Amino acid sequence: MRAWSAPEVPRLTQPGPAVSLHDTATGGRIVPTPDGAARLYVCGITPYDATHLGHAATYLGFDLLQRAWRNAGHDVVYVQNVTDVDDPLLERAEKVKVDWVALAERETELFRTDMEALRVLPPAHYIGAVESIPLVIDLITELEAAGATYRVEQDLYYSVAADPRFGAESGYDRDTMLRLFGERGGDPERPGKRDPLDCVVWRGEREGEPSWDSPWGKGRPGWHIECAAIAREHLGTGFDVQGGGSDLVFPHHEMCAGHVQVVAGGAPFAQVYSHAGMVAYDGEKMSKSRGNLVFVSALRNSDIDPMAIRLALLRHHYRSDWEWQDAELFDAVDDLARWRRALALGAGAPAAPVVTAVLDAVADDLDAPTATAAIDAWVDATLGAAGHLADASDPRAAAAITDVLDAALGLAL
Repeated sequence: MRAWSAPEVPRLTQPGPAVSLHDTATGGRIVPTPDGAARLYVCGITPYDATHLGHAATYLGFDLLQRAWRNAGHDVVYVQNVTDVDDPLLERAEKVKVDWVALAERETELFRTDMEALRVLPPAHYIGAVESIPLVIDLITELEAAGATYRVEQDLYYSVAADPRFGAESGYDRDTMLRLFGERGGDPERPGKRDPLDCVVWRGEREGEPSWDSPWGKGRPGWHIECAAIAREHLGTGFDVQGGGSDLVFPHHEMCAGHVQVVAGGAPFAQVYSHAGMVAYDGEKMSKSRGNLVFVSALRNSDIDPMAIRLALLRHHYRSDWEWQDAELFDAVDDLARWRRALALGAGAPAAPVVTAVLDAVADDLDAPTATAAIDAWVDATLGAAGHLADASDPRAAAAITDVLDAALGLAL
């Protein structure tokens, strides 16, 4: 599957510092130490609709990580999946009476277009669930050889007891796991399972559903095994950062880790688990079921500058839970106009301290709000209270600020 086109990003003469990230598994800060290229996996969309602002906030957050690593001198191997066959997609296709393949292709293309507009750096490997089926079969075969799978009727399950580290990524107690497992696509009450938390790795064929041949009969992959297989294939074990929304902490990322750790002899799936917060609207988390989605494409089709959308999102820390307010978008539109007015002057307040502040902030757990505040302060110092050039001490200030805005924050002005 093809990704989207990569934007041209300026190279900075000033290197950025090493990146530190909050790690969900330990609750502390970790400085990833890439051995060669930095390796990042971020779970992608299930393309039954795309792209709402909750999605965009997550992918912008990890776009900052890519940029921070690159500014620190690292190459980056970024992998993202597309869950182009799964229950929500099939249910939506049935409801709206369209072919599920056509629906997935249409929404995936819309996602690509949104990511391009927002200047998100594309993954090196953009892999669909369907094309990953051979990888999934290989991984399940290894899990079976390790005694980590069993059948319940036509379905094949993974036994969470096979991984001694099960629960270490989320840190949740069993009651919380059971609740979240049921809320997020699991089947804790299914008879015949050895443990209510065991998850499907191969779903046997059902009438009217797509299916593929496998050693366990016709069927399709479970959700968690898909990402585990893709990440293992393209990043290996012990890669630097597993990312995604905080709603993936459990069961998705816990199960992905377990699948690979069992067949890797206990070697860790990832070094750091990093999670973006949830975006709410009208008082509740954005979700299809609640009908409170704000789509990036709808904003773009309303002639909103994509850079204003990006700035509005960047003003919230990637790990925070927050609520979208339409007024924030219009504030961002006005602020960008002011920023562009300051940049158009060419000269301005000294840029070097601002460049340092922006690079430091983004490297410090992707602190975009602090970085954008530094730009605000530079604009204020440059324009002054009267709104015109107040300090021309740095004749090349605008060029330096323009470059760091793009290289570190993805804002092309």
